Amino acid sequence: MKKIEKTENSLVFIADIDETIANSIRRYANHIPIYAVDEVEISKNDSALHDEALAHRIGLVPLKTEKLDEKKPKKLKLEVKGECVVYSGDLKGQPEVVYNNIPLTTLSSNRELKLDAFIRLGTGAEHSKFSPGLMFYRNVLEITTDKKFYNDLKALCPGIEIEEKGNKIVIRDDRKKEIADVCEGFITKKEGEIKIEEKEGLVLTIESFGQISSEEIFKKSIDVLKKDLALLNKSVEKI
Repeated sequence: MKKIEKTENSLVFIADIDETIANSIRRYANHIPIYAVDEVEISKNDSALHDEALAHRIGLVPLKTEKLDEKKPKKLKLEVKGECVVYSGDLKGQPEVVYNNIPLTTLSSNRELKLDAFIRLGTGAEHSKFSPGLMFYRNVLEITTDKKFYNDLKALCPGIEIEEKGNKIVIRDDRKKEIADVCEGFITKKEGEIKIEEKEGLVLTIESFGQISSEEIFKKSIDVLKKDLALLNKSVEKI
């Protein structure tokens, strides 16, 4: 594996794996246990939203899920009075919200919002509020075209590495952003010849919603997939 780019909530890397395996890992991201608000008890709601709409918004607020402890009950409280915008950061308790600045609703002067939000573990296969993030991938590509387009492509796609081979140039498309379509569109417009081939390896991108890191999404997806495969293997052995 080769890391291409890493940010706070995303990871891009090249892996020499089959598409079927990558797709299985991608799908199993929605089988990772994640905390989310499951029920909301509203004591007072003078806000601009009906109870159901407010509860739905609160349910989609990402919650930190680094440490799992199913034994301890998890609950968030929200008590706000007066004219203001109510944000996700106003939810107090454990686990903590990932982002404090998600707007939930608004209050006018002399108005009040009071509620309890109850947390549980779930998976994205059950409901999207339990989804930890997204994973997608594409093939590593090799672009071959005429040498006369060298300077044009350098200007069009800054930072790309171009290898000269006789009267041809070869570009390996294995970065975060795919450039094959851009190169093909430009060269076709110039009535030039271009050849695009798939090479070994996939460019994988994992984007976290913040509950767990992008690295953990990848690792935990593999762990959950392994457990299901082990159960399947045991079932087959019993036949």
